[in-house]
Amino acid sequence: MTHQTAHHLTPMHDLTQRQIEILKSLIEEYIDTAEPVGSETLEKKHNLSVSPATIRNEMVRLTNLGYLKKPHTSAGRVPTPVAMKFYVKQLMEKKELSVAEEVAVKEKLWDYRDQTQRFLRELARSLSQKTGALGVVVTEEGDIYCAGYANILDMPEFYDIDVTRSLLSAIDEFEYFTKICQAGSAEEDVHVLLGEDLGPKLKGPYGFVFTHYETPMHMAGEVGVLGPSRLNYTQIIPTVRYYGDLIEKIAQGW
Repeated sequence: MTHQTAHHLTPMHDLTQRQIEILKSLIEEYIDTAEPVGSETLEKKHNLSVSPATIRNEMVRLTNLGYLKKPHTSAGRVPTPVAMKFYVKQLMEKKELSVAEEVAVKEKLWDYRDQTQRFLRELARSLSQKTGALGVVVTEEGDIYCAGYANILDMPEFYDIDVTRSLLSAIDEFEYFTKICQAGSAEEDVHVLLGEDLGPKLKGPYGFVFTHYETPMHMAGEVGVLGPSRLNYTQIIPTVRYYGDLIEKIAQGW
């Protein structure tokens, strides 16, 4: 247990380059499919220069180190919140929005720039369409704007009615959202919360990516994306950053 705690703080020191390569491939496969990943899948679909037996052995080691877990019903493995955080912080390559994508988003929202509530509602909707997850905008005044409920029902994690109920219940509580938003690190402009970061109401396979915004007239809050822990972070983190900047840039008189 002591080893896992130390490892949680400095994950790079515990993993070989080969383990990192296998872990990265497994996480990206899991993000794509939502299915537990087996060694055969990694060997066939990812260009790993090691044998299936070696991949299997390394997956066992990664499980013992706390990066992977084995669901009861499957021979494959899924990444733990520790692994997903490691991936987000050190392994993934971000895909920034193209200029054309930025212009399209801005044009869609421009006409609402002087109507605060309408603008934030439309922004949540646009964010949900762009990310395929739940778009969320929170204001310090206590308003929550959400869009994209149908998106989460397309994701296997939310076929479990209890997982979906917990998510919808948490969204209704402004104070709960305010509290989890405070868990973001001060050094980062875009925060990624997983696992225990999301508090007791959201125990389970959830992920939340958000950024803080403040308008020229000092209206402030958070904008982000809520969904499964296997959110497509490479795309979602730059997208959330852009939407946060957009609120600050085009808010008119609020």
